Amino acid sequence: MDDSNPKEVRKKMGKGIYLLPNMFTTGALFAGFYAIIAAMNGRFEIAAIAIFLAGLLDGLDGRVARLTNTQSAFGAEYDSLSDMVSFGVAPALVMYLWSLVYLRDVSVFMGKLGWLAAFIYATATALRLARFNTQIGVADKRYFQGLASPAAAAVVMGAVWVCESYDIIGQDVVYAALVLTIAAGILMVSRFPYYSFKDFDLRERVPFVSLLAVVLIFVFLSMETATVLFSFFFLYMLSGPIVSLFRWNRKRMRLAESKQDTTPDS
Repeated sequence: MDDSNPKEVRKKMGKGIYLLPNMFTTGALFAGFYAIIAAMNGRFEIAAIAIFLAGLLDGLDGRVARLTNTQSAFGAEYDSLSDMVSFGVAPALVMYLWSLVYLRDVSVFMGKLGWLAAFIYATATALRLARFNTQIGVADKRYFQGLASPAAAAVVMGAVWVCESYDIIGQDVVYAALVLTIAAGILMVSRFPYYSFKDFDLRERVPFVSLLAVVLIFVFLSMETATVLFSFFFLYMLSGPIVSLFRWNRKRMRLAESKQDTTPDS
């Protein structure tokens, strides 16, 4: 039961909000909104890049808030609403306008399936964010339950970015876009564990070869930015089911061994 005084709550809210972290959140929201505008004008590559920029800003706002000790309930709620636009509504609309809209040329049913796939993705994002907000302080911080919405958006928009870079139009890959959109939505609301990288500390000492790896990453990014980013996030999307499969297989083998050990010799 919350024993806080409503007058005290209103007094705290009346003091204002923290500007610095909310500036990053607003930037992410603007990038998501701009992606929708760019897609409506047929500039799908720019729209995809805008979503990636939103992901970068979204990753910074929380870290900036923790570093400057400016966390707040308002910032958490604002961040969730921004994520819904930037990683839910915007990618769904961009993918629909880029590729899924062409399913209506196949049949009336397929046309409906196209916009329903976009709706499934957007709804899955909302459910994913709602579940995440209710599990704060309870779930293991090392792992996300289900694919995080920024990562899902990166997979979907990464596919658009790669295809646009190689002059592949959405109409040519409409069925692959349909499967990818639905799969990303389903994985967001799944229970598959995904490593969160939250326990990765950049301040710790690492082997010298790690610096060489970072240099190689920057080289590949400068050469094939879209391909490298899409490949990374696509493999990350697959990591959840693969890790769960290995865990299930290991658990099954241990159970079989324990039954074998407890079986009396004939």
